[in-house]
Amino acid sequence: MTLSTPRIALVILALWLAGLGAAAQFSKIAIPFALFQAQYPDAGWQLGWLLSIISFLGMLLGMTGGIFVARLGFVRPLMGALILGAVLSWRQASLPPLPEMLVLRLVEGASHLTIVIGAPTLIGMIAPTQWRGAAMTLWSSFFGVAFALTTVFGLPLAQAHGLGALLNAHALWMMGTALVLAIALKGVQAPTSTRRVTFRGLVHEHLRAYGSASITAPAWGWLPYTATFVAGLAILPSLLPDDSRVLIATAMPLLAIATSLVAVPVLLRAFSATRIAIAGFILAAAISLLGALGLSLPILCPLLFATLGLVQGGSFAAIPQLNSVAPDQALANGAMAQTGNLGNMLGTPVLLAILSWGGDRVLMASLGLLYLFGALAHVHLGRRRAQVAV
Repeated sequence: MTLSTPRIALVILALWLAGLGAAAQFSKIAIPFALFQAQYPDAGWQLGWLLSIISFLGMLLGMTGGIFVARLGFVRPLMGALILGAVLSWRQASLPPLPEMLVLRLVEGASHLTIVIGAPTLIGMIAPTQWRGAAMTLWSSFFGVAFALTTVFGLPLAQAHGLGALLNAHALWMMGTALVLAIALKGVQAPTSTRRVTFRGLVHEHLRAYGSASITAPAWGWLPYTATFVAGLAILPSLLPDDSRVLIATAMPLLAIATSLVAVPVLLRAFSATRIAIAGFILAAAISLLGALGLSLPILCPLLFATLGLVQGGSFAAIPQLNSVAPDQALANGAMAQTGNLGNMLGTPVLLAILSWGGDRVLMASLGLLYLFGALAHVHLGRRRAQVAV
């Protein structure tokens, strides 16, 4: 797969735009959620499924998705996922009855899963060695950037012209990205896996992947990250003073993005991606434990999310560092999708329950323990890799 430097840059940018579209499959519901409550006033607590149901397929089939995407060659599944996402968002723009809307969101999970497996795997394959760390850290910012863009542009659009306008805008984004990628990837033949897909083969691949200290290392770190990132953005602002809440809540995800895009590429010149992720976890754990001791949350919360940017960028950069062949990279991205969706589903309700039971100090201590788990998981798997190397 030999491409010119300008074309490589175009492909990486287009794949990142696809990632923004995938992340917006969450943010288009989460950011204007109050408007959806007004649209479906009788839904009650069931409306929460409108946001979370998209995670089910990723949670159950993340690794399986990685196997199938690798088998089909990455490009075709990715293009199909973008077009499917556009069609589903266009249908959602009509704001059908809630049962139909939930079915559409469930199917949308297949589009989301395919994009978050195929796009970063293609980036890892296409990017030259000297670009790979920076390219993967750019990819790692897709979730935070999409939420920021939806807040700045999408919410005012929905408030002024209705939810249908926002959902149609998302459909146009997905279709436009598909067209850009069709042009950028014209003639590109991504390698395919020659392994035949059977039920026994799927079981074997799951066992091989989860038994591998290289394939699943990023995923084990990704679990505590995703369990606390969105949940932290939702819960921690309520613990801040009224006069600084909006400013700090806005700064928190932006600091994570800045650390991931600016600091991680520089650090990758001297340290491995897993060491950067471990450092991020240790710093995040220390900051959380300081919060458990009663130190100022308005100071600690921005620092916490700045350190989580190290985890964010280091985790995605670790995939091509630890896995040299495309099928294993696809499995690693599938495993991250699986643990990431699990973390997204469980994080907010579990941490809310901890907050209501034990208060803010117990919540901060719980965050610290989760981050220590992430650091220890990486250390343990690193030792396993070292033993295999010997």
